[in-house]
Amino acid sequence: MACLLYGVAAASQQPERHHFGVSGGQFVLDGKPFQVISGEMHYPRIPRAYWRDRLRMAKAMGLNTITTYVFWNEHETRPGVYDFSGNKDVAEFVREAQEEGLYVVLRPGPYVCAEWDFGGYPAWLLKDHGMKVRSNDPAFLSLVRGWFNRLGKELAPLQVENGGPIILTQVENEYGSYGDDHAYMEQIHQALVHAGFTKSQLYTADGPEQVPNGSLPELPVGINFGGEKPGDAQHAFAVLKKARPDGPFFNSEYWAGWFDHWGSRHAHTNAEAQAANLKWMLEQGYSVSVYMFHGGTSFGWMNGANSDGKGSYEPDVTSYDYDSALDESGRPTAKYFAFRDLIAKATGKTPPTVPTVPAAVSTPAAKMVEGASLWDNLPEPIRSQGILSMEDVDQSYGYILYRTTLPAAARGDLVLDALHSYAVIYLNGKQVGTLDRRLKQDRIMLDVKKAPARLDLLVENTGRINFGPAIPGERAGITKRVTLAGQELRGWEIYRLPMDAPQLLKYSSKSCEGPCFYRGQLQVSQVGDTFLDTSAFTKGQLWLNGTPLGRIWNIGPQRTLYAPGPWLVRGNNEVVVFDVEGQAGRTLRGVDAPMLNGLPAHP
Repeated sequence: MACLLYGVAAASQQPERHHFGVSGGQFVLDGKPFQVISGEMHYPRIPRAYWRDRLRMAKAMGLNTITTYVFWNEHETRPGVYDFSGNKDVAEFVREAQEEGLYVVLRPGPYVCAEWDFGGYPAWLLKDHGMKVRSNDPAFLSLVRGWFNRLGKELAPLQVENGGPIILTQVENEYGSYGDDHAYMEQIHQALVHAGFTKSQLYTADGPEQVPNGSLPELPVGINFGGEKPGDAQHAFAVLKKARPDGPFFNSEYWAGWFDHWGSRHAHTNAEAQAANLKWMLEQGYSVSVYMFHGGTSFGWMNGANSDGKGSYEPDVTSYDYDSALDESGRPTAKYFAFRDLIAKATGKTPPTVPTVPAAVSTPAAKMVEGASLWDNLPEPIRSQGILSMEDVDQSYGYILYRTTLPAAARGDLVLDALHSYAVIYLNGKQVGTLDRRLKQDRIMLDVKKAPARLDLLVENTGRINFGPAIPGERAGITKRVTLAGQELRGWEIYRLPMDAPQLLKYSSKSCEGPCFYRGQLQVSQVGDTFLDTSAFTKGQLWLNGTPLGRIWNIGPQRTLYAPGPWLVRGNNEVVVFDVEGQAGRTLRGVDAPMLNGLPAHP
């Protein structure tokens, strides 16, 4: 039954308006105390066809609210060009939450973190080398205001006082872990007000210790923390009460899981301690939002990366399973049922029956019989004396190729200054090495015995850092200069390789090795979710029926890519794989369970 909370029986009726705010140190809905019991999930990480299924799973766990970020880079793909269609229709996601009897906590950023490329900022912001994101820079703030004003047209009508489900709207995101410029925070606050976000309760969110840095005195605060040890919640709220003794008391991100980096193990967190901390918070009457209730998938190129601010780089895998209550494909885990039981006991409310989820399916192996060499499919180059980043050439994601001619024999270190993030080096068409920002590699010994020689540098954007002080400098590609034996190399041909339509390349049965696209047909007799086993490949990207599913890298831990059932058809399904170290004849198949904890291929 739709619209259980709001009493809307027909589309012709006016929506029932409500008031949500703070009174007496607690959240109140229409003047009565209201405990937010929420879970986070992100609309672009879930196939649109499954939004309602996931929302019903949330309701069946006992949640009364759903939390979501809004991802600026998903919607304003070029300056002033907006897209709210298909899987980007955030307003429809919010409406479906309301129809399933759920309120919504909205987190519009403009910075969202979320293990998402560049923390959700559009990469084109970085084309202006003089602009500083996440600051009081007038040029940056002007673009933020434009974005918020456009977003307000989509979502401001869906706030609770307008008859929608949005009860809380967050101002910025964990700014106290980044800085303490309260004037900047006030600018973001006022930009949201100007965009129409005045009919829900505005708030800020930070770690408990960072509340003084990131909060605004006129707004309530939420605190973000995990529950890996007994007593973590008690400690976090004790810290909050020193800063805000009068409440309200809201755990705006309860980390009940964690994310994965390439080359590391799949996260396996302490469900028992998480349940104990959640139980304590609910029994106190505190509000909470489980991060993540359902993580989903950072499809395509959208994974982010972490950094300690001292030069480390840890790119995230495509899966955002997060060891959460619902796994990557929306199936309930043991954690789901543990949380469901304790929510029911704490609230005294029996949740709806847990929906059944069809079993995942397996497929026969698909042999990648057709190939297309990258070298044979290069676009027209951009010519530049100096190195240019991806953003400098109006590119956000994918790969970029730098080519130059070495006029004289030389021997020494080839240095890629500020490589972001992975490079394959070729001399006269032969691969001579790789460099990986993750391993703090930026140089390789090169011995050019005979000149002239062609130097090719194929660079992958493995994901921009989404957290910490490195954010403003997260251009992709080679971001400073290239030197050989101490001398700067000049005179470059630069090839943009966004790889947004690899299905349109000319494929043949001719053997292809090295950086190649491979195409095959996946035979599906029964449509359903499956997990594409990518173990045979080295490093690259996979597309299913033209949709980029995500990254491949043999260092693990992720060995499968989630292929949602709605994106498959019965019969032939086209699969394209780009592999920087490809070999003809490799195969992949769909398996009925994910492999997210594969051992790294190399020590």
